[in-house]
Amino acid sequence: MMHLKLILPTEILVNQTVTKVTAEGGNGSFCLLPQHIDLVANLLAGILSFESETGEEMFLAIDEGILIKQGEQVLVSVRNAVRGENLETLQQAVQQQFRHLDEREQRARSMLARLETSFVREFMELGGSHETF
Repeated sequence: MMHLKLILPTEILVNQTVTKVTAEGGNGSFCLLPQHIDLVANLLAGILSFESETGEEMFLAIDEGILIKQGEQVLVSVRNAVRGENLETLQQAVQQQFRHLDEREQRARSMLARLETSFVREFMELGGSHETF
């Protein structure tokens, strides 16, 4: 058995005993089993799957990150991850999260445009108050 801990900047998403972990690294897809040697791998954005003690396979859509296997411990650190019961529900969850991120990005861009417009307006007003001789 191995213990998988998947860490996000704001929470621990997975913290459980597993029998297998499959992920995609810079050199391709790989599978970790309890008897495998220790390793460190850069992870690419994609699917990380793991098998629980009961044999249930779980899926995560992950952002780029790093995986460290040391003995029985498997630590994964990524900026963003979405959990799904199967690949279909995972796809729906990822699409929903992207919509939410797109909405936040649009609001941020709108706010930035208003700030830029306000800055330019104030700059022009300052420039217009000086008379040239």
